[in-house]
Amino acid sequence: MVIHKVNSEEFRKYGRVISSIDVEGIVKEMEHTPLPDDVIYVPSVKELEALPIFQTLQTALYGELPIQIGYCNGHNNKLNALEYHRSSEINIAATDLILLLGMQQDITEEYMYDTSKVEGFLVPANTAVEVYATTLHYAPCSVDGKGFRCVVVLPKDTNLPLEKSHQASSEDKLLTAKNKWLIAHKDSGIEGEVHFGLQGENITI
Repeated sequence: MVIHKVNSEEFRKYGRVISSIDVEGIVKEMEHTPLPDDVIYVPSVKELEALPIFQTLQTALYGELPIQIGYCNGHNNKLNALEYHRSSEINIAATDLILLLGMQQDITEEYMYDTSKVEGFLVPANTAVEVYATTLHYAPCSVDGKGFRCVVVLPKDTNLPLEKSHQASSEDKLLTAKNKWLIAHKDSGIEGEVHFGLQGENITI
């Protein structure tokens, strides 16, 4: 797979680089977060949300909507799944990392998605990007086998547990957490009530 640069023309349909905010403080704070051999995601972290950047993100990028700041850290080299939200997601790379991205518009009426449409993008350390609401994404991938640390900013309560079961035959069956619609690959090892709709290779970096 060709790995594009995040500031390339290819990235423009998926999101944008945000150069207007100072990420130095939050990247420094991320050094205190764990770096496991697998992948860990924490939706909301009080130490990150106490930083001055919280107000900047909430006001300038989310139009004063309540937000949460968490992280996704670890080691990963596979696609495994793709998810989307009804909102943009801000990622701040505390280390170099790779995002595997697709477009919601390419999901079929049966909620299947061909993984050959996925594109990879290198996000250098200290770079902030907005991933649009219609962009399919999941956990970042490592660069050269090294661990990654990624700040994840979303509207408050996104990715928290659902309050009821969603088993309808429509898009509702993709809902696996609040504001999180997910399509998994059959070889991902993901367990539970998920829709295995990724067709093709479970891409490995």
